[in-house]
Amino acid sequence: MENTSKISIVNLNVAAGKTQILKNINIEIPKNKITVILGPSGCGKTTLLKCLNRLTDLYPELKVSGKVMIDGNDVLEAKEDIYQLRQHMGLLSQRPYPLPMNIYNNVAYALKLKGVKKRRDLHKQVVSYLQQANLWEEVKYRMREPASNLSIGQQQRLCLARGLAVSPDIILADEPTSALDPISSQSIEEKFVELKKDYTIVLVTHVLRQAKRIADYVVFMYLGEVIEQGTNFMIFENPKMEKTKQYLGGTFN
Repeated sequence: MENTSKISIVNLNVAAGKTQILKNINIEIPKNKITVILGPSGCGKTTLLKCLNRLTDLYPELKVSGKVMIDGNDVLEAKEDIYQLRQHMGLLSQRPYPLPMNIYNNVAYALKLKGVKKRRDLHKQVVSYLQQANLWEEVKYRMREPASNLSIGQQQRLCLARGLAVSPDIILADEPTSALDPISSQSIEEKFVELKKDYTIVLVTHVLRQAKRIADYVVFMYLGEVIEQGTNFMIFENPKMEKTKQYLGGTFN
C-alpha cells in the first residue's frame, strides 16, 4: 500500500508528563480512501487526529515525537508552516462550530482567506461548496440568516462546506455525526463516500456500524496503541487480534 499512501505515520509518540497517550504509532493512510480510526473512548483517537494538523501545538504540556509524513513532508518538523499545513486539511469536530456570521459569509470567509476577492467569483464558489455539502437547496433563500439559525445537522454540513472551501487534500473528521440525528448522520456519511474520489478522509469514531458502512481502511486502537489495522473486510470479517475480536463482538472489557 506504500505506493498509494497519502499519510505515513512513523513511530509517533505523544506524552503528557509521565502519561503516555500514544505509543509507537505506525500507520499508512491510503490516498482517496476513507480511513476510520476505531476504538473505545480514551484510547487516543482524537490525539492522533490532532497530530496530523499539529493542533497538538496548542497544548504545551504535550511532548510529540516521531514522524507524520504527508506527501513526503514531515509535518512535525518545526520549520513546517502551520497555516499552510492546515490549509491542506478540512476539519470537522464532534459539534459544528459555524462562525458568528451569516450562512453566506461562513463559506465566503474561507474563500477570502484563500485570496478570492471578486464578488461574482465568491458567489459562484460559495454556491458550489454548499452544493458539494448537500446544503444549497436547503439554504439558498436563507443566505443572509445567521448560521446559528440552522439545525445542528445543517450546521455540520455548513462547516463541511467551509472546510472544503480552503481546497484541502485531506478531510479530518472527529466523530462528526455524534451530535446528529440518524438522517443527518446518513447525509454526512453519504457525502464522505462521494467526496473520497477527490479527498483523503480520516474519520474518528467509536460507532462500529458507521465504520463498517463507510470505511475502506480501519485502524483499531486501544490504550494509545494500534492493535490491528487493515481493510474493512480484514478487520470486520477476519480480525487477527483477540482484542479486536472482543471489541467487535461486544465482549470487550
